[in-house]
Amino acid sequence: MSTLKQTKTPSRYDDLFARLKQEKRHALIPFTLLGWPTPQRCLETIDAFVAGGASALELGLAFSDPVADGPLIQQAGRAVLEAGFNVDQALNLLKQIRQNYPHIPISLLVYYNLVLVRGIDRFCQDIAEAGADGLLIADLPVEGIAEIKPALEKHGLQLTSIISTRTTPDRLQHIAAQSGGFLYAVSRLGITGVEERYDQALGNLLTQARQCSDLPVCVGFGISKRAHVETMIALGADGVIVGSAVMAKIQELAPDEPMEPIQRYLQALSSPINP
Repeated sequence: MSTLKQTKTPSRYDDLFARLKQEKRHALIPFTLLGWPTPQRCLETIDAFVAGGASALELGLAFSDPVADGPLIQQAGRAVLEAGFNVDQALNLLKQIRQNYPHIPISLLVYYNLVLVRGIDRFCQDIAEAGADGLLIADLPVEGIAEIKPALEKHGLQLTSIISTRTTPDRLQHIAAQSGGFLYAVSRLGITGVEERYDQALGNLLTQARQCSDLPVCVGFGISKRAHVETMIALGADGVIVGSAVMAKIQELAPDEPMEPIQRYLQALSSPINP
């Protein structure tokens, strides 16, 4: 009796990074919170992200105690929660984004309590059905991945994991083995924000990540300028994540002001970098 060899279906992230590698381009992954500053304005933000050259999207669920986030994202999260915007509404918004952009990779950034309250399997099923490709749980250590891994695999989700300059080589290898999509390397220790401070060990971290894993590595925290992007790509990053900086520019706009400034800002960050 013959058996059929099973092959892994490439994910949107697999396709994206394969194409970018061939084109010798870097990934640009902007971040915003679902529902911020309003649901409609959030949809307009996504339109500007994509028009500005976003390779993928990282979208957050507002949480009451976002320990990894800086003041701006904390403030935005409070505003979303105070408006009564809940997880079900966020998933409906995600469905609309997926319908508008069927090919772009989308990862949700959440805190583990949101997963546990809904139930691990139900949460994974709901976000997968809404259109998410991956999940980044900011406060879940690698030791806890086994608890959620079966549900992730069942519903076809990839887990993005955070690594830092404090991650030991052994731990880095363990994290990479449990992850998918890409690895999220923090450019410096601390919380999200636009502070321009980079740890000298970042280059070593990117080198170690490449030695132990084939996963692409994207750098976040403190990325706000073209010069920052150039530095990260020179160090060996496959892409960058831009959150607080782009959200600050959105906050500067009037509620009914066109989003062209956001589009132009991202275009400057996404344009090819000469080797």
